[in-house]
Amino acid sequence: MNAETAEKDKNQTEQAQEETKAPEASVENQANKSEAESSKSSDKNTAAVSNLRLLENIEVKLTVEVGNTEIKIKDLLRLNEGSVVELDRLAGDALDILANGTKIAKGEVVMVGEKFGIRFTEVATPEELIENL
Repeated sequence: MNAETAEKDKNQTEQAQEETKAPEASVENQANKSEAESSKSSDKNTAAVSNLRLLENIEVKLTVEVGNTEIKIKDLLRLNEGSVVELDRLAGDALDILANGTKIAKGEVVMVGEKFGIRFTEVATPEELIENL
């Protein structure tokens, strides 16, 4: 009986030691996984920044749209100096700012020296930019 009791105690001790080691190993595994994920995330961020740098020097056409309207060709042919065409935008409304034809912001006209400029008043969110594509 004593041999059986001793064997049971030994087995229980081994089990307790394994259970104690398991959380430590789990914590180590989690730390290693966290480091690996952090490294992958860092690599992705570095790649994203590198890709963005490639795009930085690409030129885009920035256009400011005052308004628009639709007219018939016969009315278009009758336009001459001094003709006025009514647009769909109210005076004082923010103007649309487009990059390569895609609306990216709204703004207002300002003077920059002797030239016109545009002050951005609203910038589209990434979600809005995707909707405008």
